Amino acid sequence: MPAIVGMVVNSLYNVVDRIFIGNSVGPNGIGGITIGFPIMIILMSMGLLFGVGGATLFSIRLGEGKKKEAEHALGNAFVLLVITGVVFVILGQIFLKPLLVLFGASEAILPYSMEYMRIIFFGAVFQAVSMGMNNFVRADGSPRIAMLTMFLGAGLNTLLDPIFIYGLKMGMTGAALATVLAQGVSATWVVSYFLGQRSRNKLLAKYMKLKLYVVVKITSLGIPGFALQMVSSLLNVILNKSLLFYGGDIAVSGMGVVNSLMTLLFMPVIGIRQGVQPIISFNYGARKYERVKEATKLAIIAATVIVVTGYIITRLFPEQLIALFNRSPELLEFGSFVILTWLMCMPVVGFQIIGSSFFEAIGQSRTAMFLTLTRQVIFLIPALLIFSRLWGLKGLLHAAPFADSLSALLTGIWFLRSMKKLDAERARKSETVSATSTYGVK
Repeated sequence: MPAIVGMVVNSLYNVVDRIFIGNSVGPNGIGGITIGFPIMIILMSMGLLFGVGGATLFSIRLGEGKKKEAEHALGNAFVLLVITGVVFVILGQIFLKPLLVLFGASEAILPYSMEYMRIIFFGAVFQAVSMGMNNFVRADGSPRIAMLTMFLGAGLNTLLDPIFIYGLKMGMTGAALATVLAQGVSATWVVSYFLGQRSRNKLLAKYMKLKLYVVVKITSLGIPGFALQMVSSLLNVILNKSLLFYGGDIAVSGMGVVNSLMTLLFMPVIGIRQGVQPIISFNYGARKYERVKEATKLAIIAATVIVVTGYIITRLFPEQLIALFNRSPELLEFGSFVILTWLMCMPVVGFQIIGSSFFEAIGQSRTAMFLTLTRQVIFLIPALLIFSRLWGLKGLLHAAPFADSLSALLTGIWFLRSMKKLDAERARKSETVSATSTYGVK
C-alpha cells in the first residue's frame, strides 16, 4: 500500500503541472509539456535502470545473507544515478531546441516547451537520485518512508505550482521551477535516510567506488524497466509526430491530457510492482518458492482490480476527466474520444505489467525485457505506423488496444511456463528435505 500510494502521489508531478498550465496558459501549454514528456521519460528510465536494477541486486544479496555485497550495490547505484543526472544537465542545456523539434514540437508549441524544459533539465540530478534511491529505501524494509519521500516531493510541487504560476505569474517557468525544487527536497530526504540511523543498510563512501562486475549486474537487472521507459519515450515521439500530422496541435494536447490520466490510472500498478519486487527477489534468493508464487498471485489480483476500476471510471466519465485540465470544446470532444478508444483493453494491462516484471524480480532480465518490449515496441509502434496509414487518426488510436491484448496473451504463456518450473523446483526441494530427514544426510 505505501508503494501504491507513493507512486500515485509521485505521478502528480506531471499531472498537477498540466492541470495548472491547462487552466492558465491553455492547450498550447499542455502541448508544450507533452512534447517534453519523452525527454523526462528518458531521465526516468535512467533512474529505473540503476534504481530498480540496483535494488533488485540489493534484495537478492540480502536474501543470500551477503550484507557487504548488498551495500556495495547501494553505493555503486548512487554514483551511477548522480553521473546520469549531471550528463543530462549538460546535454539538455546544449541541445534543448534541436531535441524538442526532433521530438515533434510545432512552431506554436515550441516556445512553451523550451521555457518549461530548460528549467526541468537543471533538476535532472535531483530526479534521478530521488527516483532511483527510493527503490532502495523500499528494499531496505521501509516502504512507508519511501511513500513519505514521494508525498514530500509531490506535495511541495502541488503547493508551489499555484504560487509560482498564479501568484508570481511565472507561467511555464513557474511550473517547471516548482517541480525542480520539489525534486531537490525529495533527493535530499532519501539520501539522508541512508546516512542516518533509520536505515538497516548504509550508504558508505568505501562502496561508492565503481566496480565493473557490480555495474554490469545492476545494469543487466535494470534493463527491462529501462527498456520499457526508453521505448515509451520513442513511442511518445512517434505518437506526437503522428498526432500532429493527422490531427494538429489540439490532438497533441488532447493526448497529453489522456497521458496524464493514464499515469494516474497505471501508477498504482507500478506501485504494486515495486512493492512486490523485493518480496519476490528475497524469497527467490532464499529458495522459498511457495512465497514467490503467493506474492506474485496477490500482486496480479490487486493490479487487475485497480485497472478494472479505472476502466469503469473512464467509461462513465470521459468528458469530466478531460475537463479537469481544460474546458475547450474541441479538446473535450477529442480527449473523450481518445479515452474511450486508447484504453479499450485496459483491464488486461495490470497482469501484463506484473507478469513481465516477475521475471526481472527473479533475475531473468532477458525474458523480462522481451515481454516488456512486446507491448510498446513489438506490437504498438508497428501498429501505430500501419494503422494510421490505413485508417488515419482513428486507426492510430486503435493501435493501443490491439497491442495491449496481444502482449497480455504472450506474457500469459511465458508466465504459466515459469510457474510450472517453480512447482518443479519446489517439489525437488521437498524431496531433498525428505531424503535428508529420512537418512540423516547433511
